[in-house]
Amino acid sequence: MDEEISARLVLQTEDSFAHKLSALLGHSCDSWYWLIGLTLVWAFTRGPVRTTAILWAFALASLAVIVLVVKFLLRRPRPEGEWGSIYRVTDPHSFPSGHAARAMMIAFMALQFENPLWFLVLLAWAILVGYSRLALRLHYFSDILVGWLIGALSGVLALKFLPVLIQKLPSIFPFLG
Repeated sequence: MDEEISARLVLQTEDSFAHKLSALLGHSCDSWYWLIGLTLVWAFTRGPVRTTAILWAFALASLAVIVLVVKFLLRRPRPEGEWGSIYRVTDPHSFPSGHAARAMMIAFMALQFENPLWFLVLLAWAILVGYSRLALRLHYFSDILVGWLIGALSGVLALKFLPVLIQKLPSIFPFLG
């Protein structure tokens, strides 16, 4: 059933605008873009923005470890396909989708900014990122759903523990502050 649902949602032509847009959306949540961006924010800011960048980087790195552990325990192969060779070589496992998890975690962590518009925009982006991974034949439908669930749960947990970490951060990592 998972394969049937997934097959219905796949983009059929690689030349289409939808395929190019899906590739752009999928890459927008590559972990190294986010970690480089957060490192730059940390390097060029001070105060609460810098602290937030550190904590988001820590949360995203922790999520990556969780997703990789699950992937290597279950070892579900990716769907057949040609596109996305970098993912197929560096991470041949499909379940769960790290991109879907990361995007949903970012959306939920945006709730800390107390402006629901940030959350809604990033939630829409997270849904599109997840769909792009399915449309490009990099994941199955269940990979995306479980990725979103892990990401949402991780985002909620990060929000719960971020205030505690913010208070303790200077004493744990004085060189980061």
